Amino acid sequence: MPGADAAQVPRHIAIVMDGNGRWAKARFRPRSFGHNAGRKAVRDVVEGCLRQGVEALTLFAFSSENWQRPQDEVSALMELFLRALDKEVDELHAQGVRLRFVGDLDAFGEELRERMRAAMTRTAGNAKLQLNIAVNYGGRWDIVQAARQAARAVAGGQLAIDEIDEARFGQWISLAGLPPLDLFIRTGGDVRISNFLLWQAAYAELYFTDTLWPDFDQACLRRAIEDFARRERRFGRTGEQVAQA
Repeated sequence: MPGADAAQVPRHIAIVMDGNGRWAKARFRPRSFGHNAGRKAVRDVVEGCLRQGVEALTLFAFSSENWQRPQDEVSALMELFLRALDKEVDELHAQGVRLRFVGDLDAFGEELRERMRAAMTRTAGNAKLQLNIAVNYGGRWDIVQAARQAARAVAGGQLAIDEIDEARFGQWISLAGLPPLDLFIRTGGDVRISNFLLWQAAYAELYFTDTLWPDFDQACLRRAIEDFARRERRFGRTGEQVAQA
């Protein structure tokens, strides 16, 4: 959608990257093969967002519930994260992408946490695209950790209970300071948000596709953005009010 009106392009896109396991199963390969294939889709979507002028992209890489998966799959995912950090950060940095990991990072091993910190530090000055990777993340966890921070501020005397409103509370939610979430995409055919960005998705447009994540490319991204551009975003107003604005 090159040359599209900037108002038609979502400033912030989030994606639940679903379908890696089914993609691998259809090819009689282990689930780890599908996760590895999904890396190409990540690179393609990042490139597509850079071309379209998207400001922020948030990818659901590993949920807080994913620890319940078979141990061999979890171990393979951790190894994939390590390899991806080694191989992808240089190119992301060269493209002007700022990389950030969001979620409860304390659950990961020190080696992985150190590589995450190093990647975030290296790309901290970039501004073409904010790429957020949600790992050990859950929307309920996000709201709870924000509530704890608000409680600490009240207990410490920095904040009165009556001063807590949506804006103040939102400053403690993950991704605070980024553009509001405009477009929420889920691949793989399931029609649910699976505890992802519950606070941030309040007024996001939802887009579901049967395409499995390893097959999701820039053409798929363009179709999602084109669908977004056709939506009437009312934010509680009537259609007539939107037309007059």
